[in-house]
Amino acid sequence: MKTNRLIIAGLDGVPYPMLKGFAEDGIMPNTNQLIQNGWLSAMHSSVPEISCVAWSCIITGVNPGQHGIFGFMDLHPGSYNMRFPNYNDLKAEPFWNYCKGKSIILNVPATYPVRQMNGVHVSGFVSIDFNKSIYPASLASDLAGMDYRLDVDAQKAHSSMDNFLADVDKTLRARIKAIEYLWDYPDWQVFMPTFTATDRLMHFLFDAYEEPNHRYHHVFLDCFRRIDEVIGWICSKKNEDDNIILLSDHGFCRLEKDVYINFLLAKEGFLTFRHNTEPSLVNIDKQTKAFALDPGRIFVNLKGKYPAGCVEPQDKENCLQELENLFSSLSVGGQKVIKHIFRKEDVYSGPCLDKAADLILTAEQGFNLKGAMTAKELTGTGIFTGQHTYEDAFLLLGDEKLAAGLSDDLSVIKTGQLIRSLI
Repeated sequence: MKTNRLIIAGLDGVPYPMLKGFAEDGIMPNTNQLIQNGWLSAMHSSVPEISCVAWSCIITGVNPGQHGIFGFMDLHPGSYNMRFPNYNDLKAEPFWNYCKGKSIILNVPATYPVRQMNGVHVSGFVSIDFNKSIYPASLASDLAGMDYRLDVDAQKAHSSMDNFLADVDKTLRARIKAIEYLWDYPDWQVFMPTFTATDRLMHFLFDAYEEPNHRYHHVFLDCFRRIDEVIGWICSKKNEDDNIILLSDHGFCRLEKDVYINFLLAKEGFLTFRHNTEPSLVNIDKQTKAFALDPGRIFVNLKGKYPAGCVEPQDKENCLQELENLFSSLSVGGQKVIKHIFRKEDVYSGPCLDKAADLILTAEQGFNLKGAMTAKELTGTGIFTGQHTYEDAFLLLGDEKLAAGLSDDLSVIKTGQLIRSLI
């Protein structure tokens, strides 16, 4: 067994420019010290750029065509009924299953429900049952005594931003207590705490980050100061030959408009519903050529694959080209909406490929793609002021020698492969 340990700190959603700026401006001095001694780079997220997919890539080092997680929602085979994939659906082994020593895995998204492993596992969002989120089960009472929270209660932001921020504070305090407590767990080889309050803050308060006069600007900065203090504490506790990695799963930017993809498909005749039924997947009719699931995953309604499928296999290519032309020309207020149009075969490979959407879209900055069926207009605005981005996740290695062999085209998948090589 390797004697040098590996510490991986996840900062969910934190974009490269934000981390670099906070380090340089003194908001995150301990992180800045790591940068000075190590190696910092932007990296691509997963396709699509959402946490459940990206973290699955990070912990397995393989693409969704191999690990099988394509989004927070998926379809039951041969139907339009939706389901929520979880850790049981992960088809590739997480890196900690290959560790000869113990692993402490804390709050990594899409790892619920936990299962037996060598060490400690506390799952991240979406976690439903506290008792199914903790291994070994004997730790549940200890964590409950710390008022440990599996996630921030984001619903509070819809009624009171002050209450939401109070919950962020309580969640972060308990997360820090858990990190300090689990650090003393005996004989661990990998220690991986993940902060997801960062993602929640940026969804609701990205404007507070950008605007110095915003009511919550200093609250936003204080959250990162406190996370930086934890990073400093970890650096003070680690052994000299321990390796440390900081990373995010995707980036973030300012959100201006939500764009409802199924509204566009219906408007252009690709998506229709049975007469006198509510717009929903289960009510699409046999004239439907394509439909979308969040966030911009486009499925061709293929005959023989779906109950109301109408597109013949030999006509699929023509349908894909029509869809690509539609999305590539989409604009709102004179601004192009779609940045990338990926075909599944171009970004995925492996035994789970058939489950993937046929096209996956990513948006230009300012636009958030949504799959809601009931939208009455192409665009809208909601409570969110921040959106995920594909290009600017970050990777920070505490020792620049660890970056040897990494290409300029860095991704969450390649980072997962690096982690695997270090255990």
